[in-house]
Amino acid sequence: MLIIATLLMPDVVFRIPMYLLWRDLNLLNTFFPLWLDSAFATNSFFIFLLIQFMRTIPRELDEAAKMDGCNSLQTLIYILVPVMIPPIITVALLTFMWGMNDFLGPLIYITDIAKYPLSIALRMAMDTTDSAVEWRNVFAMSVISIIPSLVLFFSAQKFFIEGIATTGSKE
Repeated sequence: MLIIATLLMPDVVFRIPMYLLWRDLNLLNTFFPLWLDSAFATNSFFIFLLIQFMRTIPRELDEAAKMDGCNSLQTLIYILVPVMIPPIITVALLTFMWGMNDFLGPLIYITDIAKYPLSIALRMAMDTTDSAVEWRNVFAMSVISIIPSLVLFFSAQKFFIEGIATTGSKE
């Protein structure tokens, strides 16, 4: 119950302890704090998504693997992971897109302006000291910043839709 309650807490609650952790590990002003949290499935939505998908996988797959002589690790690697490829790709795609849109994380963990990601660079392009904002530059940066997400989405669209729409059984 304590683990579930911890997973459901908002990310803002963990900002100060995570900052202290990254500071103690001397990883501030690097990109590690930005992607390392996401790499270890710290978002409760993704854990919930994967667990719900795993609940739809028929028990017969486990039983058939056991009858064929597979141990638990072999069942996981050869049976369950191939079935779970669509939700895993869905989680990876959403994690990438949410990371591209993160604004608060880079502001907290990165102090060097040259290392700021596009989300902060876009905002800084609009914060000029004079009253004239170069909108053509802002729009150009917006288009450039959306290209990686679009390419990744369209290249993984089949898996993304399959991960959301299907159950664990393959037909």
